[in-house]
Formats: sequence, structure tokens, C-alpha cells
Amino acid sequence: QVQLVESGGGLVQPGGSLRLSCAASGSISSIYAMGWYRQAPGKQRELVATITSGDSTNYADSVKGRFTISRDNAKNTVYLQMNSLKPEDTAVYYCNARLQPIGALNAYGYWGQGTQVTVSS
Repeated sequence: QVQLVESGGGLVQPGGSLRLSCAASGSISSIYAMGWYRQAPGKQRELVATITSGDSTNYADSVKGRFTISRDNAKNTVYLQMNSLKPEDTAVYYCNARLQPIGALNAYGYWGQGTQVTVSS
């Protein structure tokens, strides 16, 4: 069984910083792309940032220059460093990983349970 567990969310003032972590655990053969998505109340889930197994990154225009995605392959963990946070960054942040479980022929997408980020004074 594969699990993605996020941590690091919370309440922060505008202009502040937070670092989110997401660790993948279980019977994993290979992890390919990992990423972060977010969903604000009343809105659809949207891509925030992704990172491939070769460390190529992609960001939503709204977070470019403020957020940085990184990964530690030895720990099966992806991070999202969020700086200069704005109230519009308030959302539930979800971790996503495309990975191949041990014994599986294909790779599949997995989601974490989400972590709340609230930016407010």
C-alpha cells in the first residue's frame, strides 16, 4: 500500500513563508513526477508546481518567483518552499506523485490527504 503524507501547513501572515513536505511510503518501486496542487473554497483544484525525476520543474504563473519545489529521492519526499505569501494563496494544498508500486507493470497517480494553508493578518 502506498501513502503520501503532507505536513507543514498552517496560518501565516501576508509576506510570510511556509515549507510543505510530502513523504511517500509503502511498497514503491519508482517515483516519477511529483507535484503540488491546491484548491481554494469554491474553486477547482489547480496545479502549483511539479518536478520530474530528473529535477525539471514547472510552476503556475501565479507562484513563479515566490515558490520553489524540490525533492529528496533518498527520502521519497517532495518539498514546497513558499515565500512572500499572499491571501490568495490560501487553499488546501495536495501532494501528488506518479509512481510505480512494487510488482506493478504501470505507474499510477497518488494523492495526499491535503494540508491547509491560510494567509491572513
